[in-house]
Amino acid sequence: MTDITLTHIPPQTVLGLRRRGRYQEQIPQMIMELFSYVEEHGIGVAGMPAFLCHETSHDEMMRAQEEGTADIEVAIPVAGLPAGAVPASKEGGGTITCYRLPGGPMATAVHKGPYETSESAYNALFRWISVHGKTITGPIREVYLNDPAEVGEEGALTEIFVPVG
Repeated sequence: MTDITLTHIPPQTVLGLRRRGRYQEQIPQMIMELFSYVEEHGIGVAGMPAFLCHETSHDEMMRAQEEGTADIEVAIPVAGLPAGAVPASKEGGGTITCYRLPGGPMATAVHKGPYETSESAYNALFRWISVHGKTITGPIREVYLNDPAEVGEEGALTEIFVPVG
């Protein structure tokens, strides 16, 4: 059983990279591109990388994945930069921007295991949102709490945040 909590997340300044495609094909590559950009430009990292899913229902996510049209964004929290401080930069078919990622109330759950097996955590979140009369108010976020290359896929921890109102 997945534990769901309601929490308030503060806004944060991030570097983001956005493009379309299939989640599993794009996300790891995009995270590596962002980290390369951060390292190349000497930008301080202030947290773990995240994936922002701009499809806001399970059906939309599945359809976009199947069609290869998912609206995929990855972001890395950065320190010491105001939003807009980094000029937009074209990278691999996407644009890197520095902006303020909104905070607010979020329904959250932690998934342990391979990313491909997170459907039960998502289903639990969507059920909780429905039962509590909430609506999804923005992109769903996955924050990667550790590196599967270091802990193995079974030890991967992903915290899922769903902005709600």
